[in-house]
Amino acid sequence: MVNAVEAMKDAGGDMTIRSRLDSEHQLIISISDTGVGFEAESIDRIFDAFHTTKPHGMGMGLAITRSIIESHGGRVWATRNEGAGATFHFTLPYKAEARP
Repeated sequence: MVNAVEAMKDAGGDMTIRSRLDSEHQLIISISDTGVGFEAESIDRIFDAFHTTKPHGMGMGLAITRSIIESHGGRVWATRNEGAGATFHFTLPYKAEARP
């Protein structure tokens, strides 16, 4: 969400957060923005440590995000929007607990 806000800081825009359960009992969270997005060539590298597109970025945020999500049994990926911006998705295992 921080990246979405930063991507829209100069021109404004909208951020949308969606959640749903898939057929494999995974919770899917998607965070979309109408910011600057990213180049198609970057999609394979944006989760790599020290890769950044920001002038003063360290390139650690998405690498740490991936590490946390994967350590909880999920996965994370990004897609370019048809219009402006990007959407970042992540999954986490969902297990309903029995209630008395």
